[in-house]
Amino acid sequence: MWAPSHRHLCLIFLLACVFACVFFLLIHQNLFHSGLDLFLLCPDRSRVTSPVAILCLSGTPVNTNATFSCPKHPASISGTWTIDPKGRFGNQMGQYATLLALAQLNGRQAFIQPSMHAILAPVFRITLPVLAPEVDRHAPWQELELHDWMSEEYAHLKEPWLKLTGFPCSWTFFHHLREQIRSEFTLHEHLRQEAQRSLSGLRFPRTGDRPSTFVGVHVRRGDYLQVMPLHWKGVVGDHAYLQQAMDWFRARHKAPIFVVTSNGMEWCRENIDTSRGDVIFAGDGQEGAPHKDFALLTQCNHTIMTIGTFGFWAAYLAGGDTVYLANFTLPDSSFLKIFKPEAAFLPEWVGINADLSPLQGKTES
Repeated sequence: MWAPSHRHLCLIFLLACVFACVFFLLIHQNLFHSGLDLFLLCPDRSRVTSPVAILCLSGTPVNTNATFSCPKHPASISGTWTIDPKGRFGNQMGQYATLLALAQLNGRQAFIQPSMHAILAPVFRITLPVLAPEVDRHAPWQELELHDWMSEEYAHLKEPWLKLTGFPCSWTFFHHLREQIRSEFTLHEHLRQEAQRSLSGLRFPRTGDRPSTFVGVHVRRGDYLQVMPLHWKGVVGDHAYLQQAMDWFRARHKAPIFVVTSNGMEWCRENIDTSRGDVIFAGDGQEGAPHKDFALLTQCNHTIMTIGTFGFWAAYLAGGDTVYLANFTLPDSSFLKIFKPEAAFLPEWVGINADLSPLQGKTES
């Protein structure tokens, strides 16, 4: 009888090992190709799911026991959106911020017009690209005039080529992007440093002490002196309002100093009470080159504004406490059809009612 040699036994063992490896490899592949997972192979282990990141607009309530609903941000950016630049400095800041926010919300690429770039870029480190004039001339634009508050339909705009119009400046468009907006409206360093040098050089006129709390004061006058009473049945901030606003800060902050800017500096010097020695008239009042006044206001700790987008943006970027002129039109003013106070002023800002008696006297007569 044939007896296998030691060499034959080794070969048989090696072949058996090879066949066993191939067999287990095939079983392994069949298991996973047939859709079995580790839960079936290891029934004593619980399923593990990947964490899910949920992105929502700031302030969206989260209730883990309820059906969760968030605005869905588009996966990719397409199309071309722009806005028709109108008005002056503050108006165009509002248009820029609104364009940026709505374009992001709808998954579109935002471009600004060259004229807007010429106004904002010398002051801020803005990042939106500039639309080439030839593209603007030949693009198949559809236009949409915006009202000055956010509406649900603005979150579901389908037009790939859209030119926005109007004078939007409501925080309801862009406040969920506040840090991004503040970044877009970051002053160029030379403007920031110049404003800081101006503030650091201020002293209380009577004592010579250096202040620690700066309250920027913007008093809008100019064309509003005629536009508000004649067209909108409204008023601008008067000396009584400014006195109340300053007293509000004096009652809440230790030794503040008020840094006044305006496009009517002569009126301010004649009507703002300086008897306490805490008021500095620092603005140059140059409407054609407002960047110095604006930089000064944004570097203050707090803000007093009257009316207008220039004051709004100074307060929005400065942060801190803000006091504004409230109820500055008669109840039947047509201005209230295009302006919603609750969408214009942040909820935490403090409003002081305007004195409407000059208008009421004219109405009665």
